[in-house]
Amino acid sequence: MQMNNSSPSPFAKRLHGKVAIVTGGASGFGESTVRLFTKHGAKVVIADVQDELGTSFCEELLSKPGNVVMYVHCDVTIDSDVQNLVDTTVSKYGKLDIMFNNAGISGESDITILGSDINNLKRVIEVNAFGSFLGAKHAARAMIPAKNGVILFTSSVSSVVAGVTSHAYAMSKHSVVGLMKNLCVELGEHGIRVNCISPGGVATPLLVNAMGMEKKVVEDVLSASGTLKGVMPTVEDVAEAALYLGSDEAKFVSGVNLVVDGGYSITNSSWPTVVKSLMSST
Repeated sequence: MQMNNSSPSPFAKRLHGKVAIVTGGASGFGESTVRLFTKHGAKVVIADVQDELGTSFCEELLSKPGNVVMYVHCDVTIDSDVQNLVDTTVSKYGKLDIMFNNAGISGESDITILGSDINNLKRVIEVNAFGSFLGAKHAARAMIPAKNGVILFTSSVSSVVAGVTSHAYAMSKHSVVGLMKNLCVELGEHGIRVNCISPGGVATPLLVNAMGMEKKVVEDVLSASGTLKGVMPTVEDVAEAALYLGSDEAKFVSGVNLVVDGGYSITNSSWPTVVKSLMSST
C-alpha cells in the first residue's frame, strides 16, 4: 500500500519566506507570537516602546541559528513611528506579508460610567483603536501594490461579551473589530486578508498588572471562571491562532473575529450559579 506523502509535516515551517511585523512584540501575546513566527521560518520585526525589553528579546532570538529578527522602536499612536516601522521593514526585507497589530493597553479598571476618567478613555482609544488604524494604514501601503498580505488585530473577548471590562476598553476593542470588517471589504479587492483575534482572559503582564494580583491568583480566577475545564489559557494559544491566520492554510479566511476563550463568551453562568446558591442554603 502506497503512503500518501502530500500532507505537510507537523514540523513544517508554515511561514517560511514570509516577513512579519508584530507590534507590542516585546511581551505578552506579542512575545509569544514572535517566538512562534520565527520558529516557523518568518523574518520578524519586533515593534514596541519597551526598548530595553525588546532589544534583549531580539538578542536572545538572534543567538539561535536560523532566526532573522529585528527590533524597531515604535509608538503605535504616532503616525511617523508606524510609517518608519513599515518602511524600515520593507527596506530591510523587501516586502511585508503579515502585519499583526497587537499593541494595546488595558487602562484603568473602573467599569462604572460615573467613575470613568476622560483622559484614560482618550488614551485607551488612542493606543488600541487609533494605533490599530495606523498599523493597518501603513501595512496597506506596502501590501496593495503586491496584491497580497495579511493584516491581523488583537481585539478581546470584550468585543463579544458585555459588562466585564471598562467602557474605554470595550469601546476600543469593539472599534477594532469594526475596522477589521471594513478593511476586509476594501482590501479584499487587493488580495489582502484581514482578521481579528479576540482572546479571553490570559494571565499576561497586562492583565496581572490591571488586576493588581499575583500571577498565580489571576490564573486561579481564570480557571474557576472558565467554561472549558482542565485547560489553562496561555499566550501560546493566541500565538497559534495568529500563526494559522497568517499562514497560507487560512488563504480563504478573512473578515473573521476568532474568539479564543474556551467557550466563555457563549456561556451565561448566572442561572446555575444562583440556583446552586439557593439549593445550598436550603
